[in-house]
Amino acid sequence: MCCANVLEFTVDQPKISADVLLSAMEQAIDPMVVIDEHNRIIFFNAAAERIWGLPRAQVMGQNVSCLVPQTDRALHDSYIDRNRETGVGRIVGTSREVEFRRANGEYVCGELSISRVQVGEAGRIYYIAVMKDVTEQSRQRRILILQNEVLQSLASDVTLQEVGDQLCRRVDSFVPGGVAALLMFDGAHKVSVTSSPGMPNRYRTALDSMQLTPEQMDALRSDPASSNTVVWDGYSSLARSLGLERCCSSAIISRKGQVMGVFALYLRDDEPSLAWPERVVSTCMPFCALAIEQNQTRQHIAQLSNFDSLTGLLNRTSLHNVIERLIMRGGDSQFSLFMVDIDRFRDINDALGHVNADRFLIEIGRRIRALVNDEYIVSRSGGDEFIIVVPDCSHRRAEQFAENLINSIAKPLQVGENTLSISCCVGISTFPENGPDSESLLSLADAAARQAKEDGRGLYRFAGHEKNQVAQERLMLGSALRDSLARGMLKLHYQPQVETMTGGLYGVEALSRWHHPTLGNIYPSRFIAVAEDTGQIEAIGRWSLQEACRQMVKWDRDGVHVPTVAVNLSAVHFRNRALPEYIANLLKHHNLTPDRLTVEITESVMMDNSSDTEEVLYAIRRLDVGLSMDDFGTGYSSLSRLTRLPLTEIKIDRSFINDFEHDTNAQAVTMAVIGIGSRLGMTVVTEGVETEQQWRLLEELHCDVMQGYLFAKPLPPEELEKWFRERQERGSFLIPTKV
Repeated sequence: MCCANVLEFTVDQPKISADVLLSAMEQAIDPMVVIDEHNRIIFFNAAAERIWGLPRAQVMGQNVSCLVPQTDRALHDSYIDRNRETGVGRIVGTSREVEFRRANGEYVCGELSISRVQVGEAGRIYYIAVMKDVTEQSRQRRILILQNEVLQSLASDVTLQEVGDQLCRRVDSFVPGGVAALLMFDGAHKVSVTSSPGMPNRYRTALDSMQLTPEQMDALRSDPASSNTVVWDGYSSLARSLGLERCCSSAIISRKGQVMGVFALYLRDDEPSLAWPERVVSTCMPFCALAIEQNQTRQHIAQLSNFDSLTGLLNRTSLHNVIERLIMRGGDSQFSLFMVDIDRFRDINDALGHVNADRFLIEIGRRIRALVNDEYIVSRSGGDEFIIVVPDCSHRRAEQFAENLINSIAKPLQVGENTLSISCCVGISTFPENGPDSESLLSLADAAARQAKEDGRGLYRFAGHEKNQVAQERLMLGSALRDSLARGMLKLHYQPQVETMTGGLYGVEALSRWHHPTLGNIYPSRFIAVAEDTGQIEAIGRWSLQEACRQMVKWDRDGVHVPTVAVNLSAVHFRNRALPEYIANLLKHHNLTPDRLTVEITESVMMDNSSDTEEVLYAIRRLDVGLSMDDFGTGYSSLSRLTRLPLTEIKIDRSFINDFEHDTNAQAVTMAVIGIGSRLGMTVVTEGVETEQQWRLLEELHCDVMQGYLFAKPLPPEELEKWFRERQERGSFLIPTKV
């Protein structure tokens, strides 16, 4: 390998003298400051003089803390010393935005970069700071932030108060020592401070007591900038006593030229220049106008949505809300609801026309209002239907009021050239006797009004008439159940299932329980039937699955290992092809293996021959979730169908066990079912075990699992945990419990 000749070239590097460097630094357009090893300023160029507003002679040789904001001066040396020792710092080697005051008091925003320089053999450490004036860029960025935040708030469903508070807080952060305020005028030109989180209470009270004259309003309309005469000139002495030195403000003018309020920015410092505060105020003014106009529009919409446009009474939606608020008061809250139904209104409408029919309804509303006190609630919920809610109304008082309603409405009424004879029927429901919510009370009052109409004209009836009692109770329970489910008032109790031969815990069955604060304890047989009739059974089933999985996770965390939880589902669930996916996602979410869950089906599911049901059952088994045939033997179970379904478990109904000790037929059937289950590879669970003799007979028949009051009644989760620990300590779950 040949070696090439290497030619060496030398390039003369120009030498830069200290004078050249100092001259370049002096003439740099960006402020530059250099400090020595004692933190003293040894260089301060002309640009630095301009940005700080300090002459060089005043700062040279001084500690650099004289240039930093007042709040940081005491600890500034310690920050530098730490960097000298460790080389670690939050600022050195980085660039950051800082705010400080010029000598004249004006705020400046700069972008500061600091470099650490080690000089000479002694390794003395100097620092070079370069500052760039970014005041205008920072202010422009802040205005954009303000605009974006306010526009986002206006686009969302937030109140004027919330928008105003957000705007004022942001402005306060933009202007050091600033106190922003949004003031509004009502129809009588009275001032109210809508938003001002930082305003002293005494000053707020003073402004809140102000009322403008028509002349002042005209002046603001013609010159919005004259608003200081309203929010400052008469109150400046009080303001200064509270630390507020100056004020910038502008009247808020709507697109139609209406004076809606004032946006003001009070300053705690005597600013040398008001350019930035005035710019902030002018930026905020149109947003304030937009927010107030949007609030007025919402109020108008709310008025339209809450009140009947014809009579001015509450509409049905608002009535529901008012009734719910009365119910939520709790304590001894009670009231009566009167539903007034005008007789033959359709005939009146057809005979007189819509215009006269509207006048008729307006007069009926006026007559009802003339009867009621201020605390009564009056609504027209549609057509010829009027509703009155009377607080603290006894039965006797309800009768008197209903008679007064009927008599008042029955007076002849002149509409145009026609004199009408009117009658009405009144249905009455009461809280809490007739229902836990507005829907129940209204429905029951409506049913009572229909009953009154059937019995004759000009009558009233109370809810609870025997003819409607069953339907009303079902309606009331359905409504109460819907509300309870939404508010988490249903609970699951768990009844243990014990392995007959080993004494181990096989699992638990989850059973729904409902205690209503007004209706008390409601038996599952009662509310499950109502849930099926009212279409709520699917929601209850999904809730039961969710709650059972959540509880298993909690038990596992607390060291209570329940092998599996069985959850009852209605036939409706198994017609929903999405059920297997729902169960799979639920188990995945709770990180539970499929064998921890068993789904119990009824014989009605078993007898359902639809392809959807069968496909759903097989899909659940493919997940490795258990499938149990509940209450086997009570209906028309088909053994051939039993062999075709992917069941893992059969539950013998408690009706076979009731007289099990003495009924040889029951023993024979039980033995047959146990044998069938064993041959089909299914676990057999016997429900309703209540005596030790039943236990011993089932043990002789080699029943797999027993469940019943002999071992435990259905228990709340915390009581089941206690039951579990007691029996775990004794080494067996086959321990009779005194019932």
